[in-house]
Amino acid sequence: MTLLFDPFRELDRATERLLDSRQGPRLMPMDLYRDGDHYVLTADLPGVDPGSVDMDVDGQLLTIRAERTPRSQEGVKWLTRERPAGSFLRQLNLGQGIDTAKISASYENGVLSVLIPVAEEAKPRKIEIQAKHSGKAEVKA
Repeated sequence: MTLLFDPFRELDRATERLLDSRQGPRLMPMDLYRDGDHYVLTADLPGVDPGSVDMDVDGQLLTIRAERTPRSQEGVKWLTRERPAGSFLRQLNLGQGIDTAKISASYENGVLSVLIPVAEEAKPRKIEIQAKHSGKAEVKA
């Protein structure tokens, strides 16, 4: 079995681990877009137990927390360990015009999907224009 060894890559990884002063939660990658009358947020959480994912709304602040526990097996010698374990956190200020009571979420294949609906009062609407007559009497023929 041939192993490709890149000493510079290994040095970068070791330096990153040593200098990583963030002991707190790590950031989770996500996409956010608007689709009609709701926003869609998708966050990558591969290897995370769905039971460890926690999401709450406090006012206009949406908080997503998750935990990935490291695999520890007796008697194994790790050759490389690139997948971070620990806590993940993402907070979003939703702003005005969001119906926070109707936010829903699902978790499938390591991807958290969150639907964030736009409030009725914030949706675009047509305004009817009333035509007024100039006050002149119409002459019928």
